Amino acid sequence: MDEIVIAVLSLIGTFIGSYSGIKLISYRIEQLEKKVEKHNNVIERMALAEKDIRSADRRIGDLERKVESI
Repeated sequence: MDEIVIAVLSLIGTFIGSYSGIKLISYRIEQLEKKVEKHNNVIERMALAEKDIRSADRRIGDLERKVESI
């Protein structure tokens, strides 16, 4: 009889531990997904900024050539 009680309590403890572990892993994955999304947004914004910088650099170069030709 004692063995059955111990087995049931062990089973309950294992279940609670496993459930808590799954919840923790799920939470951490969710947090990691948020960080990845932020990172991806930064990468996209940097690509746009680099494109704008190249465009501005070309326009400045064009203006400098026009001023030199005057």
